[in-house]
Amino acid sequence: MTGDQMFVMGAVLLILAIPAILSAFADGRPPRVALIALLVGGALIIFGMQKMPGGLALNEIPHVFLRVIAQVIN
Repeated sequence: MTGDQMFVMGAVLLILAIPAILSAFADGRPPRVALIALLVGGALIIFGMQKMPGGLALNEIPHVFLRVIAQVIN
């Protein structure tokens, strides 16, 4: 798995964990699964950025997402 793929999967997990956390708090239950998704997503982002040789600038993030989507389509 490349650093780009790890970064994108982590970002998607983080984005999906936010509504899950809000939903758990609204229902009055502990957000266990959402917090695990939050931790795994953060870890994937960190590991993905470590695998990238030059790091990742903020303006490169859309290009990373497009590269990963292009890899999945092809």
